[in-house]
Amino acid sequence: MACVATFGVRALNRTLLARQFLDDRVPLTALEAVEHLVAVQGQFPNSPYIGLWARVTSFRRDDLAALLEDRKVVRSITLRRTVHLSSSEDFAWLRPVAQPVVRNALQSAFYAEAIEGLDLDELRRAGRELLTGKPLTRKAFGSLLAERFPGRHGGRLVDTVEVLEALVHAPRNGAWGGWRHPSNVAVALAEEQTGLPMSEERRLETLVRRYLAAFGPASVMDVQAWSGLTRLREPIEAMRPALRVSRGEDGKELFDLPDAPLGDPDRPVPVRFLPAFDNALLGHRDRTRIISEADRKRYAAGASGGVPMFLVDGFAAGTWSVQGGTVTVTPTRPLREADAAAVHEAGSRLLEFILPDEPDRRIVFADAVEEAR
Repeated sequence: MACVATFGVRALNRTLLARQFLDDRVPLTALEAVEHLVAVQGQFPNSPYIGLWARVTSFRRDDLAALLEDRKVVRSITLRRTVHLSSSEDFAWLRPVAQPVVRNALQSAFYAEAIEGLDLDELRRAGRELLTGKPLTRKAFGSLLAERFPGRHGGRLVDTVEVLEALVHAPRNGAWGGWRHPSNVAVALAEEQTGLPMSEERRLETLVRRYLAAFGPASVMDVQAWSGLTRLREPIEAMRPALRVSRGEDGKELFDLPDAPLGDPDRPVPVRFLPAFDNALLGHRDRTRIISEADRKRYAAGASGGVPMFLVDGFAAGTWSVQGGTVTVTPTRPLREADAAAVHEAGSRLLEFILPDEPDRRIVFADAVEEAR
């Protein structure tokens, strides 16, 4: 019987950092980085910019803005039924793969009253008709749908169409500093914006392979947590002969691409500042390869990781926030002097990126959470 390798937490950590481009920044284009990551979480418009800056050498805000304007990258609902940025080519197959979990939103109480007794196929057709040839703000779109379906809440009708149909947001809604009230978000038919039809097949194997390239080694539950999909064990089992199989220290089986590089657990890594909902923090069911379980419970509401965090020695070591020209760093536990200096230096570079024209930039350290308790 072949010997199955066992990976410790540090080996998994360094491998994740390498595949997420967080050990060394990489000389890729922004588009190449987005495609490698499969999809970049984008609820907050600024987050993808910071996430790419943390990974790509010489990244500029205009690099991503241009991709959005040219429709080479689109912003829409995909993985975990949340807003992500993905390349247009990837979106064409990714949205159909994610569609079952997106459509499951209609079973929630949020939609129940709004769609009770409604012919969803008729609503979908009406939505397509109204959007054909032109983007509409959600407010305007909702008003037009409410005229077609009297007595219904226009905003909820828009939400339902966005679940039923592949829509993308207008480029301005993904612009740096472009946060707008949801009613002012403009939506459009995806295939009109990208020029690409949605895939007619659900490419689950493509999803798994692309995930493993950026997040592996990983368990079936990890893939499901990242994607929001369920019942992936059978398709992953079918791929087993073509995958590298190992185990974590807890004995759980991990799958990987056979030729994917593995990280050196002893390799020194730099401090990294990550945005809210960063891929690296949300890519697994078991996130102990990058954040302790105690810290995950402390900062992550439910399944989210919606606070900006920074890494020291490759692991989440605290949170950060920005107000005016000040970045406030709050460690989860006291930092060694050398680590605090490295955090200050990395935070200064972050400030240069997010506030290049602010003359009075500074880094402030708050008391460590554990020390303050």
